[in-house]
Amino acid sequence: MTDDIRHMRHALSLAERGLGRVWPNPAVGCVIVNGTQIVGRGFTQPGGRPHAETVALAQAGAAARGATAYVTLEPCSHHGKTPPCADGLIAAGVARVVVALGDPDPRVNGRGIAALQAAGIKVETGICEAEARAAQVGFLNRVTLGRPMVTLKMASSLDGRIATASGESQWITGPPARRLVHAMRARHDAVLVGGGTARADNPTLTVRGLGVEHQPLRLVWSRGLNMPLDGNLALGAREVPVWICHGPDVAADLLRTWQHTGVVLIESALDASSQLDPAAALQALGRAGLTRVFCEGGGALAAALLKADLVDELIWFSAGLALGAEGRPALGGLGLNHLSEASRYKLQSCRAVGEDVLHHWKRADQRQIQE
Repeated sequence: MTDDIRHMRHALSLAERGLGRVWPNPAVGCVIVNGTQIVGRGFTQPGGRPHAETVALAQAGAAARGATAYVTLEPCSHHGKTPPCADGLIAAGVARVVVALGDPDPRVNGRGIAALQAAGIKVETGICEAEARAAQVGFLNRVTLGRPMVTLKMASSLDGRIATASGESQWITGPPARRLVHAMRARHDAVLVGGGTARADNPTLTVRGLGVEHQPLRLVWSRGLNMPLDGNLALGAREVPVWICHGPDVAADLLRTWQHTGVVLIESALDASSQLDPAAALQALGRAGLTRVFCEGGGALAAALLKADLVDELIWFSAGLALGAEGRPALGGLGLNHLSEASRYKLQSCRAVGEDVLHHWKRADQRQIQE
């Protein structure tokens, strides 16, 4: 059992290399062990193919016969753009497969394990299941809830302000914190901001300074598409993709103008306050294949996601300064009258990042992604 845990954790570390690069597929890792020797390793490749098992089996070759394969998610059993991984493991002659987590995708959902067992392969499940589930929140959310995982990142002063009264906000946090944010962006499928932030800050939302070639999708929620056509996002949409979620009543000529920039437009329903409905927008993004979204605000969008209880992880950087009551608050109104109405989060870690402090929180109730 100790060896099983060690090899599965190795597979989980490999799987992490695919985060942000493999959507709509899950980021999976696979390690193949024959006796005491690791003969194959693989993880889901950029774009979602080839799958982790295919990569590891190709590396192992004939040494896969009689070996044990450690896979972080149940091997697929359906014919898609690639053959089923369960069939590949059977054909390679592996003797045992250890699976961390079952795949809830209706096309799989136990069929991969059943196929292996029917071929006489010993299958064990549940090794490092909690770690695998935590790593697969994005994929699990999309399959079971129809929406991607949402990580909300905030950076504020000690008194919860994100800008002075005049709007000055660059930079509240220091270079180490900003560098870490770029690394976080790289592990998500898309980086999200609201239309107000896009107008005020003219962001690029790219990963910079880390030598990363892959760029996450840039995503904006703008009800009326009232954003500058000469801004960084519009001008760079053909180099790094930009998607904009908008309301149903945008004029046809404005839609055509934005489409000509290369931006992908996604229509979403409005809520009772005539703003973009965050739940509906996330469902639309889930249908489009996104599994992991990194939201960087601003305050109105952050509040809307929190109010709708759609934030799965919360990353909060606190800087060592105070901006006072006249400063701009990190969050817009939540409309809460009682503490019981607020979503609760569990602290995962707290550490210094340069001169700032990072708090990492996860939602206290994870039931919806475990069903």
